[in-house]
Amino acid sequence: MTTRTYTVTGMACGRCAGFVTEELERVEGVTAVAVDVGGDRVTVTGEGELDTAEVRAAVEEAGYELTGVVG
Repeated sequence: MTTRTYTVTGMACGRCAGFVTEELERVEGVTAVAVDVGGDRVTVTGEGELDTAEVRAAVEEAGYELTGVVG
């Protein structure tokens, strides 16, 4: 299992969190998503290594911008 936290800009409400969660759950291997709208962070847990490019693409598909990897 791998857990990474990403900085995501543009989220403003629970509905935003829902869009991001929905797209990230479609990424192969992702097992859990936790969104902190107030902190502009998304924590993703997956089986094995997470591909930042795939995570970024999913966030962008939801309409937001992944701006960094926190950990």
